This record gives sequence, structure tokens and C-alpha cells, in this order.
Amino acid sequence: MNSSQRVILGAGLAVLLLITAASIGLDVKSRADSAWVKHTVEVLKKISEVRLWVSRAESAARGYEIYRTASFLEEFQAARSRMTPALADLKIAIGDNPDQVRLFEATEPLITRRLDVASGVIKLRANDDQAGVEALAGRAEGRGLMETLTANLEQLAAGEEKLLTAREADSRRTGIVLLGIDVIGALVILLLVLIVMRESQRNTVALKSTLLETTAANQQLEAAVAERTEHLVTAHDELRLSVNVLQSTFSSMAEAVLVIDAEGTVLLSNPAAERMLLHRTGMSLRNLRALSDVFHGDGVTPLGADELPSVRVLRGDAFENLEMIVRPHSGGTLRHLMISGRPMHDGQGNVSGAVLVYHDATSSRETERQLQQSQKLDAIGKLTGGVAHDFNNMLTVISGNTETLVASLKEQPELQRTARLIDDAAERCAELIQHLLAFARKQPLQPRDVEINAAIADITKLLRPTLGEQIQIETALQQGPMTSHIDPSGLTNAVLNMAINARDAMPNGGKLLLETHRVVLDEAYAQANADVRPGPYVMFAVSDTGTGMPQSVQDKAFEPFFTTKEVGKGSGLGLSMVYGFVKQSGGHIKIYSEDGHGTTIKLYLPPGEGTTEAAAAIAPQAEGGAETIFVVEDDTLVRNFVIAQLQSLGYKTVAAGDSRAALQLIEAGQTFDLLFTDVVIPGGMSGRELADEVAKRRPGLKVLYTSGYTDNAIVHHGKLDDGVMLLTKPYRRNQLAEMIRKALGGGGMAAG
Repeated sequence: MNSSQRVILGAGLAVLLLITAASIGLDVKSRADSAWVKHTVEVLKKISEVRLWVSRAESAARGYEIYRTASFLEEFQAARSRMTPALADLKIAIGDNPDQVRLFEATEPLITRRLDVASGVIKLRANDDQAGVEALAGRAEGRGLMETLTANLEQLAAGEEKLLTAREADSRRTGIVLLGIDVIGALVILLLVLIVMRESQRNTVALKSTLLETTAANQQLEAAVAERTEHLVTAHDELRLSVNVLQSTFSSMAEAVLVIDAEGTVLLSNPAAERMLLHRTGMSLRNLRALSDVFHGDGVTPLGADELPSVRVLRGDAFENLEMIVRPHSGGTLRHLMISGRPMHDGQGNVSGAVLVYHDATSSRETERQLQQSQKLDAIGKLTGGVAHDFNNMLTVISGNTETLVASLKEQPELQRTARLIDDAAERCAELIQHLLAFARKQPLQPRDVEINAAIADITKLLRPTLGEQIQIETALQQGPMTSHIDPSGLTNAVLNMAINARDAMPNGGKLLLETHRVVLDEAYAQANADVRPGPYVMFAVSDTGTGMPQSVQDKAFEPFFTTKEVGKGSGLGLSMVYGFVKQSGGHIKIYSEDGHGTTIKLYLPPGEGTTEAAAAIAPQAEGGAETIFVVEDDTLVRNFVIAQLQSLGYKTVAAGDSRAALQLIEAGQTFDLLFTDVVIPGGMSGRELADEVAKRRPGLKVLYTSGYTDNAIVHHGKLDDGVMLLTKPYRRNQLAEMIRKALGGGGMAAG
């Protein structure tokens, strides 16, 4: 190896080490940025909680001052008792910000003093000390305190929102720099390999020329050849090391990388590109464009042919973080991609190809969407709760005076009928306001330990005459004691509202399934659903065989007054009441639905004292294996989760997003030991039909199905035969491992 080669290799390896170190450092910073963003979101939640308890204490004190009922006094005491831990949590959470700590320390005594003033007024009212009440009112201390502490809390929230914006921007910048460094590293390694190969080729040509020049110095030439050969072996060893480093870096990148020529043919692709884009070396991007619709980042405006990343980069444009949304024609999940492109030039400066790097931002966009949805529902809840409270005050006056009018107009029947109409309208308004308070999580719940199975059995008797004979009601209740700490009347109203919605979704009749299970929502599920606390729950599910809901309807299903029914057929408050009841009870609610396949609504309710310990017991971890699992799942987030879990258990994986892609891989000779497929998938066939089709080609096929519907709901919907194995969503890692082993052991066979 000559000195120029050594210098090239040394410089290349040094640059690679620097890039690797920078990449690791930025990755650590990116994780820290994400942690700070999450911390800031938690602080905002704690500030909202303090504001909530201050508002509830203020409202309760005002209510007691007006009506002097014990329920307002109890609500005030409850809000006051919750205030101390809420303030303590907030103080700990903002401990890293001196400015926020100073503002909090100035606000905390104001809150304490405002509660003391309210407590004093309540005591004076309870003792009928009108003079004392008027003296306190004259000082107007309470109103001033409330305005000051409210302004301080608003300032605290504004400070945290400013921090959140800055930290999110910092996190995005770090991600952009990290992506750029990875791309530069890959390009440097590619350039290094090309230069070394060129130098090696040049040395080989020189060696052959020397051999042909003379035979007189044969021994000397042979010695020179031997020496040169030794140098070449050393060079090739170093080259092999460089190629291995390149391959390891290239293969381990989370971003998809494509190297294309001037015609758009893929010259080189990494494993991430094959998983994310289904693009492999030798494919033409021009042919692949016909498989999907491509949009700008807004998801609405189509991307023109001359705006496609491959077209732009081959035109000579270099760009960073071009956002693009891809919708496959096969019906798979939308994918949000962030794309960077760099053209490659030949010796004359002409574009000879390009490098494209794709970052899958689908997961982060989905997390942002869930957070925005949660914040929107929270804001709507605050608004409706405040409006409902004020309307209740006015309705109290209206109803009381109307009742007096009805009683005093006995001698004037016509006027009495008019007064009764007003009274009926006020009563309907009161019911509507109670619905709004339920959504706003401000209804006066009286939770206690309720035996869920017994309660559901009683509610079922109520439902039969309500739903009519065309609806068949079935129950699948897990045996054994199962208590939940909830308000029993709230549960009854929730079940009734869900059952009526299900009935309206089955105009020609159908089946309604009520089901209970003890479940544990783990840390992974809680991270994917921001409002969930991990731990044991009592799961109550309502499933129907109706028309189902598209994703656009599911996103708005819990909003008050949102309805898809005709005018006069529904208020749009049913599911919003259920949502408020579950959230106020400390639970979680999830909708799983697809157009034309029915709907399942799952309520995860807090357990009673009798089942907490048993429900929290963790099942023993099932063993893994070395077999190959074929995963067919159209939801990208779920598919990536399953693949990661199976690989962590030692299995090899093959994946497809729809039945058509799965069948193509199988017809191409793809080998595997178990088909793990969702029941409802796009591509022209269901999971059951796909398994039947594959079984014709490969008799004895082992199959494990999965679905967001409960297993009993699937069976009664007629989608699976008895004995076919099904793993219901959501599931934990040990449940997945256990069912995979059972299916591989012969428990799951293709039906039919």
C-alpha cells in the first residue's frame, strides 16, 4: 500500500470516527430534549389541576353561599383537601425553573388565603351571621385574591408553554443535525470505498505493465510482484474493514437510504428502506410511484410529478426535511415521511445520481395528534363546564318561579298550560346541562365498590325492552369477583348510552355483546396513550355488528353535540357523557371500529380494593424461539411494535401491510413458520380469507389471528370458527409470546 492510500484510509477512518462520536452525542441530546418536552407537558397538566381545584373550591363556596346545601360544603372540603397535594406536586415539578418557583411561592399563600376567606364565609353563613358576611364582602378581599392568583397561574402556564415551544424547536433542530451527520457519514464512507478501489485498480495495472517490460530481471520482478502482492493483501484487508464499517453503519441506520442513478433506478438500499418503503436494489422509482398517492405535509394537496423528491434531486436540487404523506392504493396506513436529498455529480459536473434519506415521522405525528385531541377535549370540557354551571344557576330561578306560577294559576287553565310548557322546557334544559357536566367531569359522582358482573346482569334486563326484539343481547363475563370503584348510576347511564348508539348503528337488527375482563395496562400502552396510568383495570366492552365508524368520525366521537344522525334523532351528547364519566372515575376509554365491520368500545375502570392485588399479578414470561413469523398488519405503529417484540424474543420476522402484498411474498417463495394476521386488513381479502388462500398452497399452515374486537365479539360476528386462535388488542409482550408459542406448538391452524 502506498502513502497516498494510507493517507486516504487514515483520513477516512478519522472522519468516520468523528461523525460517529458526533452522532452518538447528538442522539443523547435528542433523548434529553424529548425528556424535557415530556416534563414540560407534565408541568402544564399539574398547573391545570391546581387551577381546576381552585375553581371547584370557588364554585362550591359560591354555591353554598347561595343555596346552603351540604353537597356544596362537601365539594368545597374535597377541593380544599386535594389542593395541598396538587400544590406540592406542582412545586416539585417546577423546581428546575427559579423564575417559576418564585412566581409559585408568591401564588401559594394567595391560594391558601383565598381558601381561608371562603371557609370563613361558609362558617358565617352556617351560623347565619349576616353582619359578618357583609363585613367580609365589604372588604372584597376574596375577589382580589382570586383575580391575582388566577393571573399568576395563567403566567405560570404561559411560562411553561413558552418553554415547551422552545424545547420542541430545540428537539427538532437536534434531529435535523443528527440526520445530516448520518447522511454525511454514509457519503464519506461511499466516497472512501470508491477512491480506495480506484487506487487498487491503478496499482494492479502498473504491476502488469512492469511484468511485460522485461524478462531479464525475472527474479527481481518476481520479488517486486511478491512485495506488491503483500501490499495489495494488506490494502484489501483494510478495504474489507472499511466496507464492513460501511455495511454496519448503513444497515443499522433507522432512516431509509436510497442511492439512485440518473434514470431513477435504485443502485443501493439499506434494510430500513426495504421495511419502510418496500424499495430494494434494482427497482425503478418511476414504476413504484404508481402504487401510492403522494401529498404535501398538509395531507390534502397532491404532490405534482415535478415536485417528487427523486425528480427534484435528479434535477440538481438539494433539500432537507421535505415533508410528504404517502397513501398506498392497497389501503394501508398513511405514512408521514421527512425526506432529505443530495445529487451526485460526475467528473464533468453533470448529475449522475442521487442519495435520498427518508425519516418515518408517522409515530411522532400520531403522538402529536393524540395530544392535540386530548387538549381540545380538555378545553371544550372547561368551556362547557363553566357555561353549564352558570346556566344551572339561572335555571334554578326559572324553574322555581315557573313552579310557583303553575300552582297559582289553577283558576286560569290556559295560562297554567303555558306555564307548564315553560316548566317542561326548563326541565329539558336541566337534563341537557347535566349531560354537559358529565362531559366536563363535574357531575357529583358517588363512587363505591361495585360488583361489575352483577351490575351488568341487572343493566342487561333494562336493555332488552329498550333495544327491541331485533337486537340480540349477549354477555361474556369473566368469572370470579370483579369490583370497580365507580358511581353505579353513572355506569348504568354509560351502558345505556352506548347500547342506544349501537342500536342506531344496526337499523336492520344485529347483536350486542357486553363483556368484562380483568386486565393490566403496562408502561408501553401508557406511553402510546398520554392520558393512561399503567396498572390493573376492570375492562368492560360493548361490541355491535353495526355499520362501524371511519377514522374521521372516531376522532370526533367524544366531542359534545357531534353526531352523524339525522336532525332530531340524537343530541350528540351520548358518548361525550360516557367519556366524561370514565375520565372523572379515573379510567380510560378506547374505540376500535372499521367501516362495515361493527364497533367495540372498551371502558377501562379503576379496580376496587378486592381485585387490585389479583389483577396486578404479572403472568410468567413465555419463552421465545428462533422460528420465522409472518406479520400481516395494516397499522404501521402496531406492525412496528409487533416486529420489535418478536425480534426481542429471538424470532425472525417478515411483514406486510395488506393481504395483496402478503400473498405476493408467499407466491415468491417466502418461507415462514407461523402466519400472524389481523382479522380486518386491506388488500381485497380479510385475515381469515388470506389464511384460507395460503393454506391451499401450504397445507398444515399454522395461524394466529389478532383483532381490536374482543374474541367473543369476533366469534359472534361470525368472522372466525371455533378453535381458531385469536389474540385481542391491546396485548402485552408476555401475552404475545405465550400465544405465539401455543400457535407454533400446533394450537393455531388455518380454518376451513
